[in-house]
Amino acid sequence: MERNSFSKIWCLVIAMLLISNFLTAQTNEFSVKQAVDYGIKNSVKVLNALLDIKIQEQTNREITAQALPQISASGSITDYLKIPVSLIPGEIFGGQAGSFIPVQFGTKYNASGGIDASQILFDGQVFVGLQARSAAIDLATKTADVTAEQIKANIYKIYYQLVVGKKQLSSVEANIERFEKLLYDTKEIFKNGFVEKLDVDKVSVQMNNLKTEKQKIENQLLAGHAGLKFLMNMPQKEMLVLTDTLSEEELKSNILDEAYSYTDRKEFQLLNIASKLNKYNIKRYQLSRIPTFSVFGSYTKNAQRTEFDFFKSGGEWFTTSLVGLRVAIPIFDGFARRARIENARLVLAKTNNNIQEIKESIDNDVTQSRIKMKSALLTIDDQKQNVKLAESVFNTTKKKYDQGLGSNQEIYNAQTELKVAQNNYYSALYDAITAKIDYLKAIGQL
Repeated sequence: MERNSFSKIWCLVIAMLLISNFLTAQTNEFSVKQAVDYGIKNSVKVLNALLDIKIQEQTNREITAQALPQISASGSITDYLKIPVSLIPGEIFGGQAGSFIPVQFGTKYNASGGIDASQILFDGQVFVGLQARSAAIDLATKTADVTAEQIKANIYKIYYQLVVGKKQLSSVEANIERFEKLLYDTKEIFKNGFVEKLDVDKVSVQMNNLKTEKQKIENQLLAGHAGLKFLMNMPQKEMLVLTDTLSEEELKSNILDEAYSYTDRKEFQLLNIASKLNKYNIKRYQLSRIPTFSVFGSYTKNAQRTEFDFFKSGGEWFTTSLVGLRVAIPIFDGFARRARIENARLVLAKTNNNIQEIKESIDNDVTQSRIKMKSALLTIDDQKQNVKLAESVFNTTKKKYDQGLGSNQEIYNAQTELKVAQNNYYSALYDAITAKIDYLKAIGQL
């Protein structure tokens, strides 16, 4: 008896915890636009693409730094534990020829400090790097736009797939309601001896099948919500409620517009920027043949001491200063420059091929999505009529059955035809959604 009481208490505690988690979980009611905005703002892929823009900004600062003065300071203090010894020919001091006298030059302590500066006057590669900075930022920005658009398209598809799934679930629930009524009526007729137990069992089997189908759709919706939250980078513990519905009129709007431009596609824009950067790369290697010019200067202070008293007043420091012009003339590099130029030209050729390919891909995407969209819209209209007819057939068959003029088999057949019509309708509905999303993405208007 105590064990049963203990188990009940634990069950109550667990139930309270589950209810508490449910009540404290944040609920997000999102339209499809809100879902897209949330996803673009929080998606890890988009966030990383935005970080790539900042990374490129820092890279541009590095390039700019090469054209600015370079200034450095240095200092050193040396303590000679043993002062270096030099050999001086002995004949200098009246010694024999070929003899040497060891002499120590210098002091035990030496210190130096100085400033070095340099400034590039002309360097072809640095000059082109400065020109390419804006295009490099454009490339990173456009890459982020392409990533965001891909996230947007996927959110649209999953969102509306769930909207269609909810509609499909409503139809299954309506079918269950019909069969609950049929099962009740069949049991009553069985009690009166007008049908066999087999007829009741057949209706029960159909009812169980419909409940299983409902459970399957509910599980798919739960999985779809989890997938959508993952795509949006929303915590799984938060609740997501979809507020948008879907109308056939919305699907049919703006689908017959024949005009589109390649330049509206972000992928096309991205490749054009890449082509521009490839041209800069060729120019950079070509200008590496030209000599580079820079000026430099140095200012240094040196001191030598027999005692470590550099920081006391009175000690003398010796100054050295200089300025100069440096010219670097490339002569021969083993044909490495030629190889780099040719490689950059080949990369540009590949990019131009990709530009041509994406034009053909856009044409194909637009054509395919239009065909799928028109076909799906026709199917929607046909299957919508079929659903109405199938519902009418089922209701008429049910009435005949209630009056003793029909059989269970006729009802089963009518129900099967209704399910087929419903499934075809929702399948066409989702096909139309995905086709329109693909179409808008293909023309760059998503």
